[in-house]
Amino acid sequence: MKLGDMEVKNRFVHSATYECMARETGEVTDELVKRYRVLAKGEVGLVIPGYLYVHPLGRAARYQTGIYADYMIPGLQRMVDAVHQEGGKIAFQLVHAGRQTTKGLIGQTPMGPSGKGRDPINFFKPREMSEDEIQEVIQAFGKAAKRAVEARADGVQIHAGHGYLINQFLSPFFNHREDDWGGSDENRFRFLQEVVSETKRAVPGGMPILVKLNTHDHTPREGITPSLAVKYAGWLANSGIDGLEVSCGTILYCFVNMSRGEVPVNELVKSLPLWKRPLGRLMMKSWIGKYDLEEGYNLETAKMIKPVLRAIPLFLVGGLRRVMQIEEVLEKRYADFISMSRPFIREPDIVKKIKEGKVGAVSCVSCNRCFAAVVNNMPVGCYNKGFPIG
Repeated sequence: MKLGDMEVKNRFVHSATYECMARETGEVTDELVKRYRVLAKGEVGLVIPGYLYVHPLGRAARYQTGIYADYMIPGLQRMVDAVHQEGGKIAFQLVHAGRQTTKGLIGQTPMGPSGKGRDPINFFKPREMSEDEIQEVIQAFGKAAKRAVEARADGVQIHAGHGYLINQFLSPFFNHREDDWGGSDENRFRFLQEVVSETKRAVPGGMPILVKLNTHDHTPREGITPSLAVKYAGWLANSGIDGLEVSCGTILYCFVNMSRGEVPVNELVKSLPLWKRPLGRLMMKSWIGKYDLEEGYNLETAKMIKPVLRAIPLFLVGGLRRVMQIEEVLEKRYADFISMSRPFIREPDIVKKIKEGKVGAVSCVSCNRCFAAVVNNMPVGCYNKGFPIG
């Protein structure tokens, strides 16, 4: 299937996954290059690396890959070349953390569309972005897209989910503005619309522009819901994007809505300061059993969104584990591409195994210890057997 002018050799997509493998300055390392070479060698049709932050104030994690400065381009080219050498395609996911970061990472109070609401993990209140800051971030997405072109990437994906800045503008839970950037669905959508337009100006015609969108924020009070996601998806279709990936959940408000499965409490608690651990343990223990893996847990909303996209391809991520289920999703045209994250961590060659008829399901058990590892600043990997708690 084609995305813009790019032809993808099969329907499997590596959904962007934080690797915790970049330098603290955001530069690409040999470990990142190796990871994506292995995935492309395993015949993943389209590789989308972990979220690349477009502005120094948009950094979400310590070892996150950056694309905010020109000196990063050579490292990004190495990653692209490794995928191309193995016959794969690669699209860079662009992101700004907004309020979903810490002062320790960016050197100042994180900002968002509104200054209301205290962060539930780090206990700070964000500051409201000014008009100039909004315009600066929109331009930062465009500049990052231009760097992706210079790095020879095949496409870009704009991250509008999981509680990061664009999601914050889209969500009534986070966005309390009453100006042109909030107060109505149309105004809340404006920020994403401007980012898409700026990105289109930065890339050559035919280079695919993809978007990742939340179908449900799962925030304490109503944010993006499936019906609002359908409305946004229709507007995105009219904006001329080349593909839409649907996901759900907000990192700071119970990540297991996004990554259904086990809650590795002991490993997750290790990432917290000592004074936070008792409360953190109690909170995370309350999650156990509430977010067990459901196969295709974004499928029903995908079925709602597919008609409004018309001919624009839909990517489905979330709990797809059995080959028969994957085939059904594609044959019934509920989605056009199958995105996976955790299964590729455990089996980077799973596409090749499926192609050769060697397996009927992936072996990932959704233990979520890979997620616990990266929040402890450990490189992403399959830690199903656990790791030292200390």
